[in-house]
Amino acid sequence: MTGPSADTSGPPPPDGDGADETEDSGLLAALLDGMDAALVAFAADGTVTHWNHEAARILGWTADEAVGRTGLAGWAVRKEDADGIEAALAAAMRSPGRQVHEFALLTKDGHRVLVRTQASAVRGPGGRVAGVYCAFSEVHTQMDLERSIALSEALFEDASWGVVLVDADLRPAVVNAHAARTLGVGRTALLGRPLGDLLAQGVEELECALQHVLAEGAPPAAAELWVTLRSEEAELPRRCWRSGFVRLASPLTEEPVPLGVAWLFQDVTEAKRTEQDNSLLRFRAHQLHRAGRAAAECPDPAEAAAVHLDFALAGFADHGLADLATRPAPAPYGAVADDDADDAYDTYGAHDTYDAYGTRGTRGTHDIYGTEATGDARDRAGAQAGTGTGRGAGCALVRTLASPAGAPGPSEACTATGIPVPYPPGHPAFQAFQRRGPVRTSAGAAPAEGWAAARHWPDGTVHGLCVVLRSRGRTLGVLTFLRSPARRPFDRADADYAEEVAARIAACLDLSGAASS
Repeated sequence: MTGPSADTSGPPPPDGDGADETEDSGLLAALLDGMDAALVAFAADGTVTHWNHEAARILGWTADEAVGRTGLAGWAVRKEDADGIEAALAAAMRSPGRQVHEFALLTKDGHRVLVRTQASAVRGPGGRVAGVYCAFSEVHTQMDLERSIALSEALFEDASWGVVLVDADLRPAVVNAHAARTLGVGRTALLGRPLGDLLAQGVEELECALQHVLAEGAPPAAAELWVTLRSEEAELPRRCWRSGFVRLASPLTEEPVPLGVAWLFQDVTEAKRTEQDNSLLRFRAHQLHRAGRAAAECPDPAEAAAVHLDFALAGFADHGLADLATRPAPAPYGAVADDDADDAYDTYGAHDTYDAYGTRGTRGTHDIYGTEATGDARDRAGAQAGTGTGRGAGCALVRTLASPAGAPGPSEACTATGIPVPYPPGHPAFQAFQRRGPVRTSAGAAPAEGWAAARHWPDGTVHGLCVVLRSRGRTLGVLTFLRSPARRPFDRADADYAEEVAARIAACLDLSGAASS
């Protein structure tokens, strides 16, 4: 009698487990094909088990053509290179971690391509080696990526340019060390703050440029932005930053999505100021040349003096005044007259001058800045000698030449009335005449009402520059240049230019005989 035969096959697996395995294999295939790197996997005997889409793109062999082959020799690798590659893969199966190598593989059409590989062993549930996988990409692609990363790190650490990554909300997201030093704050303190918190002037132009780059892309050339930092707002030191802008987009999306703007800038303030100074010098030299040519065609020397004044005002000042000195009556016989003292000073001290406190020093420019009270106090302190009755250095000043104070027009000679201009004691014109050097004055940041009227200057004047008219070793009078609030105060370079103009005007007035009369 025989018993029933035993069924050793066991019950069939549940339908759910088979479905899970199918889903897992589909998910694995999708992950492999979606990788940016090429991937090939080998079983323990060297059979190709996986071949993703990127490997097919680089080498030209499809997954159907590659999977199932034994090794790479003869089709994906030259036979001469096969031994070295197989030895490297075998070493990766025996070693922990990843092994990095560079191999020369063959494409389907027979071309060689250099790839950088990362190989690592594949272990089963019990820890036994089941195979090896090899991820690879073209060497030049990998090198481009490494260069990009190295460039980013260098820009944010060692660059001599300031680099600021601004997000779509126009707030700094990343700042390099140079930019933080230029802006005067720490690198982390800048992050997320509005640009208006950092810049007192120029923030509108900068934000407009950033918005344009976000919308339209990078401009074709670098831009020069003049800005003022909040940390230095008290002194208002304007800085010029040569700036370049690059729009950043994510490489992981099919359509470019702006991530922000990379703002690269360099401080070129000194170079720009030097360039502006040189341009100004060229313009003024050209004006002097043109004025000389035009004055040479004037039959009347007084008219030539007016021509020189008109050319000097262009781009320099709003008004110009020429006042000639009148000498007092001769002193009694035996007395030392002021004229004699002045002539002696002209002869032996032509290159000396006096500072604001009356001490003799090197020839230079004298500044009178500050509030109304301070300016008057300095005027009085500098004019205590011989100016108590509205006369400077023993003389009065008579208006000889003036530019129109109202509508624009050419300068004209004033009627020779001989009546002195009622300048108050300590007027900058008297100081310039006494010191025989230029004197600058300014109403300050908040001009007091009547500041110009008190000095008998046209309304709206806030800056003045007085220089002496010298000819044939004599001081003939004073030339005054005036500026409105739209212009900056006079500086030392302006004083040098004014003295050059004054020398030409003085020669013309001396030739005309106006100084003698």
